[in-house]
Amino acid sequence: MNCETCQLKELELEPTEIRDVLRCILHTIFFHRTLSLVRPKDVDCEILEITYVQCGLPELEKEVDEKIDMFVAWVEKHPNRRSQVCLSFFDEKHKHPGWFVNKTERIYWEQWFINLHVIKSPKRYNKSSSSKGLTNIGGNDLEETRSRRAALESSLNEVLFQIINFANEKKDHIPAIPDRIFNHEIMIPSSSDSMFGWNTDTIRRVLNSGHPYSL
Repeated sequence: MNCETCQLKELELEPTEIRDVLRCILHTIFFHRTLSLVRPKDVDCEILEITYVQCGLPELEKEVDEKIDMFVAWVEKHPNRRSQVCLSFFDEKHKHPGWFVNKTERIYWEQWFINLHVIKSPKRYNKSSSSKGLTNIGGNDLEETRSRRAALESSLNEVLFQIINFANEKKDHIPAIPDRIFNHEIMIPSSSDSMFGWNTDTIRRVLNSGHPYSL
């Protein structure tokens, strides 16, 4: 099975913006790769001036938030690092190697690489401040923050268009699966990370998918 990969444009962001950015990207991908009957809902970012669509599936929202929490914790221990979050879709193939043993093999058919460069936040505002209410910033710092946030919003919009274009153009590799959300996994860096923010187990699983990737 052919595994398509999409390397998304790298985004430079501060720790306070991680949740907005990852929720926006991950839910946009899921929305364009879900065959289930869903009730889509528009969601406004908490900090950025961007609206995106979620599938309206509470269990998926919980999964995404849990993975983001894990990534935020990793960033706190590894500041000022470039890293990747990978969303993979796969099918499962059951093998029967013996009378009493069943083995399930994951066949990856699509992988999305979210490239992030998280930079250290200057101590100019608290964690709750946003472009919708930057009340704790004054003078040049306020203008600098607005300018940088606007640049991030523009880059994030480019990433969203990249996702939409890829999802619309790449469809032939999608397996015929009943009406449900595709099997998937969200891979984040771990404490035993490599120099690129990936642990050896993650790299092994990606390589075993039969499709190499580039950083």
